[in-house]
Amino acid sequence: MQTLKEIITIVPKLPPEIDGLGDYGFRLAQQLFADYGVRTRFIVGDPNWSSNTLSHSSTVSVRSPQALSALLPPLDQVVFLHYAGHGYAKRGCPFWLVQALTEWCKMGGRLITMFHELYATRPLLSSALLTSPLQKKLAIQLMQISDRVFTNRQCYAEKIQMLSHHREVTTLPVFSNIGEITHPIPLQARSRELVIFGSSSTRQRIYQQTSLLKRICQSLEVQTILDIGADIKLKSDLPIRQLGIQPAEQISQILSRASAAVVDYPMDSLAKSGIFASYCSHGLLPIVISSRLHNQDGLEMNRHYWLANCKLDLNQAQAIATAAYTWYQTHSLQVQAQSIAQSLELFIKL
Repeated sequence: MQTLKEIITIVPKLPPEIDGLGDYGFRLAQQLFADYGVRTRFIVGDPNWSSNTLSHSSTVSVRSPQALSALLPPLDQVVFLHYAGHGYAKRGCPFWLVQALTEWCKMGGRLITMFHELYATRPLLSSALLTSPLQKKLAIQLMQISDRVFTNRQCYAEKIQMLSHHREVTTLPVFSNIGEITHPIPLQARSRELVIFGSSSTRQRIYQQTSLLKRICQSLEVQTILDIGADIKLKSDLPIRQLGIQPAEQISQILSRASAAVVDYPMDSLAKSGIFASYCSHGLLPIVISSRLHNQDGLEMNRHYWLANCKLDLNQAQAIATAAYTWYQTHSLQVQAQSIAQSLELFIKL
């Protein structure tokens, strides 16, 4: 495939800092180079971010249209924006970002935008919700100036089609930021370990579901719960082994041998959960705790993940794990790199 040699990608932060959009953009850039020879130069939207190792990155000196405009490329290059308003401004209103890109696009610049989020709609008491109309206005402006748009949820794609001129919006649920495996071993050959991985707050919520966890452990004959993430205080009689923060490669190895893993996330938003993606990509049994019981993005409860609301034997667990892994393959890192490369090919040929 012929495509342009370099793109400019805008992200809030980059590794080693923990940032979902930054991790996503960085891994996608690596795959674009590996598969298509496309190099990425990053523009980082957080003035406080710095790195001594990433020479192919620039950081805005301040969050202003002028500072960003000074870093934007000539008009013969493409800018790829990873967008979630809260990543670029407090309360999700990055006027500086949208203004600079609007002016650049008016001069002939070509923009591809991945909408990781659109604008705040919940929770009702959130301070971000107070600025929701402004967030929506900025998101619509970005939709209108973008030549090509991607997003991670079908409901987002439908909103983009409704709010803008875009009729073709590619939906790509997020890929795993901790790697993928190509040949997952069957559940019967895995250790009787249950993984709980994620932020401190989400893991705390899971551990508060003591009776549910005990039921899960009993059903799956779990011998050990492996807790991965920043240290949290736990008072439980469950067989928990706290592993702390681990590198991506080590987490991948753990998920490759564990039988199951739990995530606390709204069911209708699972397509944008990096934790859920990591579970699916490693062929184990994903277990979801959710108060919003609504299927979306091709996912069905007790088909692609277990709600622990019914009995489960090994064959049923394996069927769910296989279905989740198969669903993930439609939007793996390699598949997403191919989709982005095809869009880039439409703009500039070598």
